[in-house]
Amino acid sequence: MSTTQEDMPAPLHRPATAAGREGLAAILERPSRAVIAVDFDGTLAPIVADPGQARAHPGAVPALAALAPHVACVAVVTGRPAGVAVRYGGFAGVPGLEGLVVLGHYGAERWDAATGQVEAGPEHPGIAAVRAELPAVLERAGAWPGTWIEEKGRAVAVHTRRAEDPAAAFAALVAPLTGLAARHGLALEPGRLVLELRPPGMDKGKALTDRVRALNAGSVLYAGDDLGDLPAYAAVERLRADGVPGLLLCSASEEVPELSARADLTVPGPAGVVDFLRALARVLSE
Repeated sequence: MSTTQEDMPAPLHRPATAAGREGLAAILERPSRAVIAVDFDGTLAPIVADPGQARAHPGAVPALAALAPHVACVAVVTGRPAGVAVRYGGFAGVPGLEGLVVLGHYGAERWDAATGQVEAGPEHPGIAAVRAELPAVLERAGAWPGTWIEEKGRAVAVHTRRAEDPAAAFAALVAPLTGLAARHGLALEPGRLVLELRPPGMDKGKALTDRVRALNAGSVLYAGDDLGDLPAYAAVERLRADGVPGLLLCSASEEVPELSARADLTVPGPAGVVDFLRALARVLSE
């Protein structure tokens, strides 16, 4: 039986930076001490106009399931509620992913595959106030038709992707939403044509660092695509300075070039992330 080029497994790409190569080497040398952490939207799941329709790339769950038995931990770190990410990702009840952890709301929520339960603290009181005031703030700001609100439980997001001029609509809302967030003790987190109002102190960098420290991990990989992933990038850089090698993987996007500029390795969107994770699992299984 002949093998076509499409059937050939993707190679394990070489990081462009020395720090990235050191991080990958550490993962390959002692995978049982490696933490593999990935964002969801834009990294495991393609960006879509309606976030409620986002689903993991078809190869994402099989790639993670193939990788998980070889490493200390596989974690999904997302701004979404943990339960939503689990449903949209199809992560529950997957053989090989019994140890998967989903850190939702930037780490404020945690879902463990082993128990199927979500653990979370109390909601910040500013969220309810922002939820009530936000429609009027958008109206006063002259929000463009197509701008809409996403209710995220512990956060509220305003999307402009459906507007006639998404970038202009986004720019027009930054100042009023910054003021609204500040009045209620919240932070404004910009993303790919989305502005999220959420409690301060919640970010992917803290969530990732806490996970690495809790496991006494010897190496870490983080994959992301958006501005909300920059704190996780910074966390990996701090961990490197503390002697924990790390690899920064970027799911490339023309909308957010900042991550590509800091990444050790850039791949073409969720399909590229899946190919890399699949290749890494293959090498570790050899």
